Amino acid sequence: MGNIQIIENDPDSHVSHQGEAVVMALPKELTVVEAVPFRDAFRIICERVMPPQKVDLDFSNTSFMDSSGIGALVSILKMSKSADIQLSVSGLCPQIRAVLVMTGLARVLNIEPLDATTSTSYSEDTARFPITHASIRSGTKRVIDIVGALAGMTITAVLFIPIAVAIRSEGGGALLFSQTRCGWMGRPFKLWKFRSMVLDAEARKHEVKNDAKGAIFKAKNDPRITKVGRFLRRTSLDELPQFWNVLEGSMSLVGTRPPTREEIEQYDVPEWRRLDVKPGITGEWQVYGRSSIKEFEDIIRLDLRYQRNWSLAHDIKLLFKTLNVVFRKDSGAM
Repeated sequence: MGNIQIIENDPDSHVSHQGEAVVMALPKELTVVEAVPFRDAFRIICERVMPPQKVDLDFSNTSFMDSSGIGALVSILKMSKSADIQLSVSGLCPQIRAVLVMTGLARVLNIEPLDATTSTSYSEDTARFPITHASIRSGTKRVIDIVGALAGMTITAVLFIPIAVAIRSEGGGALLFSQTRCGWMGRPFKLWKFRSMVLDAEARKHEVKNDAKGAIFKAKNDPRITKVGRFLRRTSLDELPQFWNVLEGSMSLVGTRPPTREEIEQYDVPEWRRLDVKPGITGEWQVYGRSSIKEFEDIIRLDLRYQRNWSLAHDIKLLFKTLNVVFRKDSGAM
């Protein structure tokens, strides 16, 4: 699909007419190579003098889709709403349908009705999902995650009471903070931390200047952080509850930085590639950047480097380097 051409009623074209609807036939695989021209072809349709009332995305020949494909669909969904085009999806194989269910796109796309089996078992049966990266299929990595998570939760249990007392000493309030993040393939999940900010921190975010560039938010002197919170962040103790995220499978010990929904709203299609692996408590961004990273492009570069260099030995090396970073006095997170 690298060279999509908009040719009306041409049997060799990926875009054709079927009655009053435009049909876009998708390729066998929908990776970043195909996803960008796919998105661009849809944009051309939207920019016509008289755009069609309906566009059908025909997945009949598609058996694989990675995070870039998800990103293209998200972008197309936005464009269709702006152009007042009715978007429909047809010809889904079980693997692609499972991805749409997992990521929540099945709830917003006009597709065939989902039966009970599809809507429940697919969310847990990773064998039906496309394997976007070798780390996803690694049973050994998952075992290391489980063992590490159990050890981490034991440490969390030991430190829970003193941390709770310290947090409550600054005006009370919730001990834990949860935020929706996007994991593998853009799947939303609740990330947990010990609360390090004031209770109304999210509502006051607009008051704080963003010191970073691109689709990330960082503030060096964030006034919303409490005194106890600064200590928790400097020592990374605020991240201890994330061992639960690792145990349940939404995160890994080592992976990419977990983005917020607001961040991925700003992604271009190629940037979705960083979601081809599970997010991690630590990773290249934590070891080689942490607080010093202020540009989104740098995070993308480190996350993609992690994907290229991934191995179990590389994960273990990053875990040991993380310990060194955490215990350095100047390594505290923003």
